[in-house]
Amino acid sequence: MTKAMRVHLVEGTAGEPWGEAALLSFNGSEAHIHIGAAKGAALVAAQRAARRLDGMGINEVILSGEGWDIESRWAFWGGYFNPRINNKIHWGSEDAGELKELAARENAACWVREITNGTPDDVSPRVLAESAAEMLQKLAPSVVNYRIVAGDDLLRDGFVGIHNVGRGSVREPVMLQLDYNPTGNADAEVDICLVGKGITFDSGGYSIKPSSNMATMKSDMGGAAMVTGGLALAIARGLEKRVKLYLCCAENLVSGHAFKLGDIIEYKNGVTVEVLNTDAEGRLVLADGLLAAGEDKPRFVLDAATLTGAAKMAVGRDFNSVFSFEDEMAQKVLNAAAQENEKAWRLPLEPFHLEQTPSNFADISNIGADGSPGASTAAAFLARFVSEGGRNWVHIDLSGSYQPSANDLWAAGAKGHGLRTIARFLLDN
Repeated sequence: MTKAMRVHLVEGTAGEPWGEAALLSFNGSEAHIHIGAAKGAALVAAQRAARRLDGMGINEVILSGEGWDIESRWAFWGGYFNPRINNKIHWGSEDAGELKELAARENAACWVREITNGTPDDVSPRVLAESAAEMLQKLAPSVVNYRIVAGDDLLRDGFVGIHNVGRGSVREPVMLQLDYNPTGNADAEVDICLVGKGITFDSGGYSIKPSSNMATMKSDMGGAAMVTGGLALAIARGLEKRVKLYLCCAENLVSGHAFKLGDIIEYKNGVTVEVLNTDAEGRLVLADGLLAAGEDKPRFVLDAATLTGAAKMAVGRDFNSVFSFEDEMAQKVLNAAAQENEKAWRLPLEPFHLEQTPSNFADISNIGADGSPGASTAAAFLARFVSEGGRNWVHIDLSGSYQPSANDLWAAGAKGHGLRTIARFLLDN
């Protein structure tokens, strides 16, 4: 198109000839989004209309008029994003603070969506780690330092989970260890640790997935992407706390070198784990990241992962799932999500869930006993690798972070839903 379409967000219904139920009406090169047709849900209306405009092939818009605020503009961006086409939005605002915030959100969300949507051939474990480090270092070059532990060096440092999961691939597994320290004091205490699951492709290993379930498994590094994006947004907003980031990156493939059912992994804290399902690999790599985080003695630990299908079954793809033994910790994340207009829902985690991963040959196994709740037992597994039995720790199962096919709100692929929650958690706690 040669001219950007002006898009107005207006109250009331469209009327004739469009009809009172119409979400959109048009007048030449102008479009009107009718909030009344969405029964007052302005953010949903903006995002749904953006999807429709994208579907019409309108690839450049100006958000015009008095009806827009920062949240409705951002909702429109969420729906207008197309992984195949570089749609362009002119925000239609002259407020410098608002434009700065929108640019920060767009930078973080674009990185999350694009790295997650990247092909598994392009996004290897090392590429994921390096891309995350480079993006964060570009934001704050003088206060970001990192190292990448790769291949057999993981064993040297005691990170046996990442190594075992990743040894079936010719592309080495890695852990990114990144330190954001704006204090200027190398001995400053670490305030918060972030840990992310970075499985860049998950075949299921010897517990192999059917093709229909494997097709979207390039997105199994969504946790690593999300904690990175959350930290990026918090930095852009002026984060002044020391935060360490651990990304646990590997490919879970089948080969003569791959780990097998019946293998026993002994972690550096002495916990032994019997592998009873190689498709429950995310918790095996996250255990290393949580152990590393515990060594920093932070005030809080937050991990994020596309960990279980059970969480999606429980809350669908519109909410992320939150787990903690402590009401206060869970509420911190729920509050952050609410403030940022993202959806999160707490699912159960109780001490008795720790007993639901029994093993005949090790301390625990990596899956729950028959009939046990998969999302809760996965969270309980992680808790065994958190200092003080899971105190000051919260786990986010990213149920709502990826859309297998387009719907009326999102294009197919990564959504970035969760990065604002994590940024707010970092800034407010």
